[in-house]
Amino acid sequence: MISKIIKEELIQAAKEEIDSANDIVIVSHISPDGDAIGSSLAFANFLGTLDKRVKVIVPTAYPDYFGWMPGAKDILVYAEEKEKADEIIKKTELIIALDFNVLKRIGDMAFCVADAPARKVLVDHHIDPGSFADIVISYPEMTSTAEMVFRLICRMGYFTDMTKECAECIFVGLMTDTGSFSFNSNQSEIYSIVSELIKKGVDKDEIHRRVYDNYSESRFRLMGYMLTNKMKIYPEYGAALMCLTKEELDRYNYKPGDAEGFVNMPLSIKGIIFTALFKEDEEKIRMSFRSQGDVPVNEFAAEYFTGGGHKNAAGGQLYVSMDEAVRIFEEKLPTLAECMIAERDRQLSI
Repeated sequence: MISKIIKEELIQAAKEEIDSANDIVIVSHISPDGDAIGSSLAFANFLGTLDKRVKVIVPTAYPDYFGWMPGAKDILVYAEEKEKADEIIKKTELIIALDFNVLKRIGDMAFCVADAPARKVLVDHHIDPGSFADIVISYPEMTSTAEMVFRLICRMGYFTDMTKECAECIFVGLMTDTGSFSFNSNQSEIYSIVSELIKKGVDKDEIHRRVYDNYSESRFRLMGYMLTNKMKIYPEYGAALMCLTKEELDRYNYKPGDAEGFVNMPLSIKGIIFTALFKEDEEKIRMSFRSQGDVPVNEFAAEYFTGGGHKNAAGGQLYVSMDEAVRIFEEKLPTLAECMIAERDRQLSI
């Protein structure tokens, strides 16, 4: 039995918006990951079964290893076709925002979405949702936005109409946002959902292979270089930092998604319970943070790096040089010392 977590009034409000719209745009965040792409394509497929005209628009390109997903070839990338995307967004009747909490997470697309006359529905699992949407469905306790999409479809009464393609996209979101069910996935209902997706024809082993065994050679060379030359350990805290400059990324022919999962790697080292990955782009330093146990990296990211996220998985950014970003990180790292040391000691005592 899968419980009814989402409030019934939100289910009905979302259903009424969908029922009254014929042209619908689905948008998600910058550097779309598996949950962003999975939830977006799943919702698009679902809406297609209702004979809606749907377009998925993302701010920047998604990783090549998601290209096999049903409907991926029809995704419009805002950075590549801005004028076309702006026109579609301006004319649509309904915008469904998935897997982000505030408009700054969709970059340059934010202005067009904010100004669009369309009604807006937000479906997300990050904390502190913004107020840009008419209907806000926000449940940070859920594993992923894909899980929320599954629950919405079921609660609206359309589970029997869910296609295999929709189920595959939902599974990608669930799988990637839990690290192949290795974190934030200790709730029994998640596996009930996976069971229902398998009944729809999902081959979870094949999907895992397509996503995680489909990387480029350059990714592996970049990973080797990073682990050998660019990983710094702070043993007094149980922390690790990895930094990649734009020159280094270019040297290894970096493409979107090539650094996916890098930030998690040091967590496999005994005694490491907090990791950070800094990547330099044209204008700023992008940051990813991961932790274990009671180490609140979302608070750390929000306080010092204009970011946020989940307790154990967050991100941030700074418009400074890499050296300055590292200096700030090392200056602020002691603010997490007490909880990092406590969690490290707890793990080492087991």
